[in-house]
Amino acid sequence: MLVPDPVLRNPIGTHLNVGKGLRAGALAQADALGCETFQVFCGNPRGWALSEGRPAEDAAFRAELERREMRVFVHAPYLVNLGSPTAQTFERSVASVAHNLRRAAEIGAEGVVVHTGSYVAADDTTERLGTALRQVREGLLPLLDAVADDDAPWLLLEPTAGQGRSLCAGVEDLTAYLDALDHHPKAGICLDTCHVFAAGAPLNEPGGAAATLERIVEIGGPGRLRLLHANDSMDVRGAFKDRHQNIGAGHIGVEPFLELLAHPATEGVPLIAETPGSRDHGGDVQLLQELRSKALG
Repeated sequence: MLVPDPVLRNPIGTHLNVGKGLRAGALAQADALGCETFQVFCGNPRGWALSEGRPAEDAAFRAELERREMRVFVHAPYLVNLGSPTAQTFERSVASVAHNLRRAAEIGAEGVVVHTGSYVAADDTTERLGTALRQVREGLLPLLDAVADDDAPWLLLEPTAGQGRSLCAGVEDLTAYLDALDHHPKAGICLDTCHVFAAGAPLNEPGGAAATLERIVEIGGPGRLRLLHANDSMDVRGAFKDRHQNIGAGHIGVEPFLELLAHPATEGVPLIAETPGSRDHGGDVQLLQELRSKALG
C-alpha cells in the first residue's frame, strides 16, 4: 500500500509576522521554525488601512513559493464584519476583503481567511439575522465571482466561537451562511478547532472530531474544507470563548488532533497553529508534525 507524503497530505506551520518583509521576515522565520506552510497578515490586523505591497518583493516571494511548492495563506483583519448594522463598517469590510484577495493573488497565497462575523443586535431577532445574511450575500458574492478562476485565491470562511451575536458559530451555522452565498465554488471553509469547540463541537469525545469533519462535508460538500487552524482551548466545550491554548495543554487535548489528521476529509488540508508562542519557538508546529506521523502510521 502506498503511504502518502505526509507533508503533501497535511503541511503544517503557524501564523507569522511579516516584520522585515515577506522573504526576510516571514519566510526566513518559517524556515527557522521548520514550517511547511504559514499564514500572514497583509497589513494591520486591527486597522482599516489598505496596505499596498512592493511589486518586486511580491514577485520574488511568489516565485520562491512556486519554486518550493509551498502553500501560504492570508488572514483578513479582525475588524471585518459583513453582518454589521453600521453602513461604514460593512463598506469597509467589503473593501478590506477585496483588498486582501488582491494582495493574496499578488503574493501567491492560496486563500484569504475571513471571520464570519456578527449581526451585532441588541436582541436575537430573526429579522436582524436575516438582514445580516443578506448583507453577507451582497458583499461577498461579487468578490467570489471575481476570483472564480481556478488559480485565484479562495475565500475561506472561519466560523467564530459563538461570542456576541455570531452569524456562524460552529459547524451547523455553516448551512445558512453557505446558502446565502449559493454554495459558491470559491467559498471554502477554515475550521478553527478552538472556535468550534467553544461553540459546542464534541472534539474532546472519542469520535467527536471525526463526526465534526463528516458534518462539515455533509453541509459543504467534499473539497470545501481548505484549512485547519489547529488550536487547543483554555476553556471548556461550549464556553463561547475564543482563547487559544497550546496543543494538549487545554480542554481539547491531543487525541482529537490525531483523529483530525487521520480522517479522509483532511486529505490535502494544511494546518496552521495559532497558539501561544507558536511563532516564537515552533513547539506546536513540531508537535503537530509528530502527531501527523503517528496518525498516518
